[in-house]
Amino acid sequence: MLRCGALEGTGDPFEPYQVVDVDGVVVAPVAAYLRDLQACGRPAATQRSYAMDLLRWFRFLWAVDLGWDQATRVEARDFCRWIQLAKAGGPSGDARYAPATVAHCETVLRGFYAFHLEAGTGPMVNPFPLARRRRGWPNAHHDPMEPFRTERTGRYRPKTPRRIPRRIPDEKFDELFAVLGSHRDRALVAFWVSTGARAAELLGARRADADPGQQLITVIRKGTRALQPLPACPDAFVWLRLYQQQMHGLVPAGPDDPLWWTLRRPFRPLSYHAARAMFTRAGAGLGGRWRLHDLRHTAAYRMARDPAMPLTDVQWVLGHAHLSTTQLYTTAPDEDVIAAVVAHHARRQERPPAGQDGAGASPGYRPESLSVLFGQEPR
Repeated sequence: MLRCGALEGTGDPFEPYQVVDVDGVVVAPVAAYLRDLQACGRPAATQRSYAMDLLRWFRFLWAVDLGWDQATRVEARDFCRWIQLAKAGGPSGDARYAPATVAHCETVLRGFYAFHLEAGTGPMVNPFPLARRRRGWPNAHHDPMEPFRTERTGRYRPKTPRRIPRRIPDEKFDELFAVLGSHRDRALVAFWVSTGARAAELLGARRADADPGQQLITVIRKGTRALQPLPACPDAFVWLRLYQQQMHGLVPAGPDDPLWWTLRRPFRPLSYHAARAMFTRAGAGLGGRWRLHDLRHTAAYRMARDPAMPLTDVQWVLGHAHLSTTQLYTTAPDEDVIAAVVAHHARRQERPPAGQDGAGASPGYRPESLSVLFGQEPR
């Protein structure tokens, strides 16, 4: 499929992102939907994510020369088939879209057409239908340990595997921290791995939000947009002070000014994409494809597996709406389970072999009886 059109950042807080066609003209239906998302309180990062999904759909429609308001369930079905098989690029060049990305795209497109269907500006029928109702009573085979399903999912939404969040092992984290090249980067990573804050939440902090005396840093939560102070480790504030001293007199230092800046002129507030590129470069030489979000998972694992820390406290720190989300971090990571099983096999190897001079024989059997049974000469 041709990569026509683009997603552009505008710098306008009222319209941070736009989807444009091959001629550079803003796609009006997408712009209207993004404005509605903003009115519903969705942050700019969410608008960008939704706009990327919509760009994929419009590129598909442009490739088959079909208007967005003329699409039917046939095109929706074929698009969902295509995105599950298409190559998404990536470091290897042949990686496919992750199941979570495919599922998210289907949900966004179904919501996009539902918005225009309600406004009377789209087709009469949503091209992305809901799943067919099953016969029998709803939730007839419901697991009492799981929440009730009150809504149907999309018909073309693929099932996503339940993945265990990936953490960075302690020894790998020490290696990664050692290759960080500046006080700013060390302070950021120390805050991320000790507070469990999301990357964008920490990057949005202001100078007044850091309170070294109380060892707290205040962030704006992604979902609720509420201010929440988070405890951080002392080392994070040490690195923060060294970074602030390095930038003294070079960047604005008012209480409402950004806490994090670029290190090169012209100095600008540090963006999420620049921070992600920094972290990716740091981990590139260690053989592990660590993501910035893995620092949040690492912090969550460390807190959840501490027997002296209640799980409800971990839930509060992470900002989870449901305790079941926090409970994911009580599951042992794959590498810990593999190490435990390998140790189990090693212990089995250390046991004396059975059947030699009566060693290892089941209790209750006399050695001479076993010798007669197996044709050996009695001693």
